[in-house]
Amino acid sequence: MLGSTHGTLTTDSRRARVIACGEQPSPVVHGRPADVDDLDVSGRPLYADAPDLDRFFRPESVAVVGASDAEGRPNTGITRQLIAWAERVGARLHPVHPTRQSVFGIPCSPSLAGLPEQVDLAVLLVGDPLPVIGELAEAKVKFAVAFASGFAETGAEGAAAQAHLAAAVRRSGLRLLGPNTNLNAFEKFRDDLDGPAIALITQSGHQGRPVFAMQELGVRLSHWAPTGNEADLETADFISYFSEQPEIGAIACYVEGLKDGRSFLLAADRAARRGVPVVAVKVGRTETGARTAASHTGKLTGADTVVDAAMRQYGVIRVDGLDELQDTAALLARARAPRAEGVVVYSISGGTGAHFADLATAAGLPLPGLSAARQAELHQWIPEYLSVTNPVDNGGHPVGDWRGRKIIDAILADPEVGVLICPITGPFPPMSDKLAQDLVDAAEQTDKLVCVVWGSPVGTEAAYRETLLGSSKVATFRTFANCITAVRAYLDHHRFVAAYRSPFDEAPRTPSPSFRKTQALMRPGQQLSEHAAKQLLRAYGIRVPREQLVTSAAAAVRAASLVGYPVVMKASGAQIAHKTELGLVKIGLTSASQVRDAYRELTDIARYEGISLDGVLVCQMVERGVEMVVGVTHDQLFGPTVTVGLGGVLVEVLRDAAVRVPPFGEDQARGMLGELRGRALLEGVRGGPPVDVDALVEVVMRVQRMALELGDDIAELDINPLMVLPRGQGAVALDALVVCR
Repeated sequence: MLGSTHGTLTTDSRRARVIACGEQPSPVVHGRPADVDDLDVSGRPLYADAPDLDRFFRPESVAVVGASDAEGRPNTGITRQLIAWAERVGARLHPVHPTRQSVFGIPCSPSLAGLPEQVDLAVLLVGDPLPVIGELAEAKVKFAVAFASGFAETGAEGAAAQAHLAAAVRRSGLRLLGPNTNLNAFEKFRDDLDGPAIALITQSGHQGRPVFAMQELGVRLSHWAPTGNEADLETADFISYFSEQPEIGAIACYVEGLKDGRSFLLAADRAARRGVPVVAVKVGRTETGARTAASHTGKLTGADTVVDAAMRQYGVIRVDGLDELQDTAALLARARAPRAEGVVVYSISGGTGAHFADLATAAGLPLPGLSAARQAELHQWIPEYLSVTNPVDNGGHPVGDWRGRKIIDAILADPEVGVLICPITGPFPPMSDKLAQDLVDAAEQTDKLVCVVWGSPVGTEAAYRETLLGSSKVATFRTFANCITAVRAYLDHHRFVAAYRSPFDEAPRTPSPSFRKTQALMRPGQQLSEHAAKQLLRAYGIRVPREQLVTSAAAAVRAASLVGYPVVMKASGAQIAHKTELGLVKIGLTSASQVRDAYRELTDIARYEGISLDGVLVCQMVERGVEMVVGVTHDQLFGPTVTVGLGGVLVEVLRDAAVRVPPFGEDQARGMLGELRGRALLEGVRGGPPVDVDALVEVVMRVQRMALELGDDIAELDINPLMVLPRGQGAVALDALVVCR
């Protein structure tokens, strides 16, 4: 992540150091060094630089360093596969080996310097690729692949070796895939399949096998990027590249750890701008999964709640299983945008239709009831005693004759219907074969999505293998769950793309006046007192109660008169994190004597506990509203993140919160509130008035601005409680905690 964390260095100077001094590798945007308009207020890039990988996937010339034709050696099998791949893509292959005259009859060069031409891609079949990097640079090789293992996946020593390799690659100017990768990029792809293709990205090659095998079901694949340890080229690079390729309809990813959160978001943003769906399995949902992933790839998995939120924020469709990855990516790659969002379930069994409809409704799919006119039309061919509202039950017999196609066409003609799903739970040839053929024929004539769930565990039936899989229009699934997951992702993706506005376009480029006001408040490595923390909030326009900081009982009484009874009194000091537990908060004070007594008690407790105070706060008492929490934390992968949730003393018990990674727009801030389980509290419960949601959203947006501008200086910011008052009355930050980095 770009940017400095040293003291109170200003944002402007941070940006200057990043660009001019190379404190981190200088950002590159659109093939040139980033200028000030390409960076946000903390010096982070706002746009992804998509590498030109054409010559990686379709090189004109390839060098195989360490090539072999000696039987029994691992390099021999790899060399043989690379020769076949080079022939398929039309590349000239040059074996490189210091002691061989030829390999498989092809003249062999002792070094890269002796090659007859400049090569686009070098495949390194050597145990340690580091010594070869200099030769690659001298030969002006564009791309290299390193299969060698023993790097970051093995622990600290391997991570250090990988860091040396990455540094050498940066200096060389070439781009490296690996280390700890494999031959998946050089697989044989079927070239007899039509339609949009899936591009595959995996950090574990074996986990991509099920997606690759989908070619045998008629699903086209065009690329496979096995990123390995990502010393240089990473998942984000391939997402950016694939999103630009016109033949690619969807990108399927198996991700164990993200190399850099910012790069991933920029790549996802590029795909979202172009409407290219990205479907990802991201391991690390559990502590065990995270540990396993780290041991395998040597990269951070990140806090999973943040990863999950970041993916949703940029439209990346996260699925859990490889089967879901296959089915969801295949549907999104091949299906056109929906004409309508309504889903109709159509079956030859009332039980099947009801079961599927229950699952689909629980998953959030919209199942609108068909109009009375449409139902009357369907009852021309379906007995009156059967339901044709939605789901539609035909009773079985109509599918065996001319009525079957009439029913399907009538459903698809409904303007509210965008998706027709037909679950066929088992093969019954007099009905299922005719039904499958009618569905395929209808799909050829409509621009709406037709899905079939073929429930037979056998999968060898002609209706499945030939009729359904032979159609490029029908989306065929084997389970109810995968069909529902894929259709929901399909509708969500197109809804997301239609409304998407890149937050990077509107991200602040220059610091606000508030930023400069706050620099004197920062205390590197320390926690601010509540008084100082509230000054920070006030500087960013976040409302706090009327209050005064006092250092005597007499001053406390005067302050209470000015603030107005009743008042709250709180000890204020940099060492205090949880005042309530220590008895350092007194509420509902209504007289001068109570204020004097409270002052003495608070200072006595602080003295007994050894807590240094900068004074006692005498605060306006704010009671009527909903307590929320809004805060900033620093994620290892994504940097500053903003959280909003139900607040007060139960925040750690309820854990009802939503997260976003800046930058984000007001629509995302409102979306965070919609994710809360307790969102009904904001709308008013038990006769209570609805609260000022607009004011809450404004606070979230102002906290986001703080995260963007002060993210390098703040380790944690916690406004708890933020009292959100009835509609039109605003929101007040009753307490705040700030820990500086």
